[in-house]
Amino acid sequence: MSRRTGAETREHVLGVAHELFYRNGIHATGIDTVAAAAAVAPTTLYRQFASKDELVAAYVERADQATRAMIEAAVASAPSPRAAVLSMFDTQLAEMHRPGYRGCVCQMALAEYPDHRPAVVAKTWIRERLRDILRAAAATDADALADRLLLVHEGAIAAAASLGPGGPVTQLRPLVELLLDAHGVPAA
Repeated sequence: MSRRTGAETREHVLGVAHELFYRNGIHATGIDTVAAAAAVAPTTLYRQFASKDELVAAYVERADQATRAMIEAAVASAPSPRAAVLSMFDTQLAEMHRPGYRGCVCQMALAEYPDHRPAVVAKTWIRERLRDILRAAAATDADALADRLLLVHEGAIAAAASLGPGGPVTQLRPLVELLLDAHGVPAA
């Protein structure tokens, strides 16, 4: 059996931490639990992450990067700003149907660590991305619309986590379309 490089060990530990933090919660999952599940010594884990806070930050940042990539792929394939916004929400809705979905890593981190900087950065990026798209669409009051859509986004995530993908989130797309229409975002 070959040994992992430092980068491979870091990624392996981060993957295991992600599964445990997402399933069990951050506070409920100790470093020793992560090390045991990753089959590494605690000293090896601490060589990769100086503290649990550093591991949590890396976990949130990793989830943020995956979300950004998913959103950017959805936006890139859209033929118009309206389609880009709808594609963002459709992509999020598809995530909500994924087996084991428990909600947003950033929302979960903020619930346990108020003002968690990497989670706030992630949420701010989504808000700014919506603003950029809506400004390009010449939406009436694009900034207010972006904030309204962000509220819908965050509420949908919470509703899917608590009530499942067959609950209120079935109204996600019609609500987004209603808001886009109200702000004059054209179909093409």
